[in-house]
Amino acid sequence: MEASPLSQQTRPESFQPKVVRLYESLFKDEDDVQKSEGFWLELFLLKPDPKSLRSLLTDLSADDLLHLQAHPQQLVLRAVQRIKAGVEPSDENALDTLTIFLGAVLNKRYTNPSSDIISVLAGLHDADAVFSDLVAALDLGIRSGRNVRLRLKAVKAALAMTSGAYSTGLVSYFTHRDLFPSLMKFVQDSEDDVQNLHPFVLLGLLANYNKFEFQNPYRLRLDDFVNDGIIRKVVYCVGATCALARDKYVAVQEDLPEGWNFSSTLAYIGLGSLTSASSAKPAAPTLTVEEAKSRFAVLPGPEAAILLSTYDFAHANKLFCFNLVTLPAATKTDPPPINSFLSLTSYLIQHAHRSTRASLYTYINLFTLQILIEDQVLAKRICSEESKTHIRLCRQRQPFLPLVRGERVLAATVLDIAVDGINHNLRRRLDVELYVLCLGILLRTVSFLSRSRTRIAYHWSELWRSLLSFIRFLNTYATDIKPLPNSKTMVSTLVNLIALSLSTGESFLPDTASYDDLFYKLVETGDILTKFRDAYDLSKTSNGAVGSIDTLITVSRHYHDLLEGKGGAKRLSPREVGKVIQGGYETLSIQAKEGLDHWERFREGDCRGVLKRVGKAAVDDAKGLILGKEV
Repeated sequence: MEASPLSQQTRPESFQPKVVRLYESLFKDEDDVQKSEGFWLELFLLKPDPKSLRSLLTDLSADDLLHLQAHPQQLVLRAVQRIKAGVEPSDENALDTLTIFLGAVLNKRYTNPSSDIISVLAGLHDADAVFSDLVAALDLGIRSGRNVRLRLKAVKAALAMTSGAYSTGLVSYFTHRDLFPSLMKFVQDSEDDVQNLHPFVLLGLLANYNKFEFQNPYRLRLDDFVNDGIIRKVVYCVGATCALARDKYVAVQEDLPEGWNFSSTLAYIGLGSLTSASSAKPAAPTLTVEEAKSRFAVLPGPEAAILLSTYDFAHANKLFCFNLVTLPAATKTDPPPINSFLSLTSYLIQHAHRSTRASLYTYINLFTLQILIEDQVLAKRICSEESKTHIRLCRQRQPFLPLVRGERVLAATVLDIAVDGINHNLRRRLDVELYVLCLGILLRTVSFLSRSRTRIAYHWSELWRSLLSFIRFLNTYATDIKPLPNSKTMVSTLVNLIALSLSTGESFLPDTASYDDLFYKLVETGDILTKFRDAYDLSKTSNGAVGSIDTLITVSRHYHDLLEGKGGAKRLSPREVGKVIQGGYETLSIQAKEGLDHWERFREGDCRGVLKRVGKAAVDDAKGLILGKEV
């Protein structure tokens, strides 16, 4: 019997996809750098392997890429050709490959970033033509790709290039060719809210690129944009993304009060039919303190980059602000966008101390909130009964504000967020910027309420307690806090806010008990006010704080003397103290100081340093979105 001509070969330990062998061939150091047409045809016909390509590029150093620059240059040129040709599936595969490639290559540490990156991607002689062609191809793909999926891939490729090259001059190619119309058309044609995350983040990065150094064209576009339908879709995207980011905090620590869960909450607001016993999820395992701490430290997720874009649109465009505040829920199960935005802000502000990144995103949301409150039309809406809604606020750290289970006007939620910010960020090395923002939002809200004589239901005693406790804290740590930048502004805003509440409380507080309580808490503060004035040199300032602190001290002494005449506050019942306070109004003269209810409008130039740091954080998070980090 003859031997069979067929022989069994040894089975390999693992099978390597054909596309991976092509990657290895492309980035191998060899003399023959020119690849055949067949090679490129096959590379872009095969489905990309992101993990393998990213791993291969990670192993190459910046010097390796400079040495192999002919290969990356060819890849860029050939990918652009496939994108422009628009033939399925080569164009999609080219976009995916280009996104991974740009994300990996642009994040290397180069000796001379701009020139080295140009050498790797295009060559110094052909750079202008190559990059102009690349941006034009991406613009075309975003605007008129054959389907939304392909167009989103083009957005991601543009985002990879923008975020990766943000510290170089390459982003200027996106300012020379205006992508704004294409990005807005993508938003208009998109199929769901979260799908607009990437184009809106890209728009935010482009609008922030060197905006303090030159007239940024994307910023001008935001100023002039009036397409209400597209703005609504952007606002719904903001709402959906904020809800997603907030839920990551809840996943670490469930903070609904005992007896509340998703089903009972829906039932409470009249949506109980949407739940059933079979849909109940098992309880998440309880984390240790250290596990929770480590998970909170990396939050918010990379989707938080959208908060910078939200700020930019709000700062530039009144129509965007109006829609952000007034848009109703998109569906029966979703909250209105403003609810999700405020809810996330509440979680951010309680965890702002955990990282610089968390504090930066807290600042940017407070900037946005300040801009909304400063608009008198929107302030009226925020303080009116028609804004009543239920918003989930963070209860993951003590002290807790009173739990309100019913609907409240938006202004009450705004006040809670600012009060939480004051209560949860106390430390010797005080985050003065955060406190200036919180106190400024409180001042603007109380100022509007008093001028418009609008009365809202709110736990005002908590506000008074927090403000006066903050004075005690500042007094205790005056040596540490007084030298900090902007501390004078913080202290002045604080005493002006309390003095304004004293002089105009009758016009906005819902009942006399809330007004009496403010006087009582001032009396409790005692001689701390005098010590506070001296510790921060308030008698020497020229910004209205002199009159304000004098008013507080006068009121405190007036009632202290009255109570001493009755035997002292400690010997009197709360009702008797209340009667003394009410009777003392007749002999008390509060001189309303001019200007207490006035404030300077938000000016972006004053926050230049913070905005640049937020921009860097958003760039890093955009890279995280490209790498596919969980969203």
